[in-house]
Amino acid sequence: MTPAELANSYRDYIACLNRQDWPALGQFVHDDAIHNARPLGLAGYRAMLEQDFREIPDLRFNIELLISEPPRIAARLKFDCAPAGTFLGLTVNGRRVSFCENVFYDFRDEKIQQVWSVIDKAAIEAQL
Repeated sequence: MTPAELANSYRDYIACLNRQDWPALGQFVHDDAIHNARPLGLAGYRAMLEQDFREIPDLRFNIELLISEPPRIAARLKFDCAPAGTFLGLTVNGRRVSFCENVFYDFRDEKIQQVWSVIDKAAIEAQL
């Protein structure tokens, strides 16, 4: 894939997440997906995302920065949401918080195979 094709595929993946179109997730995520060194597979990756949406009903992924260098994507995602209860060990209980996630993706066979993700927990703590 070219850098533009990979970036467009990633944008389509983010749109899939925002629609919560779980049957389509396999178009973007590899069967052997790994998240922060945890082998989850596609089913585990999907379960992780579904849990995120249960805990944060108004969750929406917004791309703030995107760098495409095949076979990798680097992104800074921005969130403005109200987690229902505890989030990252913090008692949020429906309060609106804004934070970012820095994430790197490694693609294999034109699908996300490995993800390294760090959420700015300090930004949330400062708002609480």
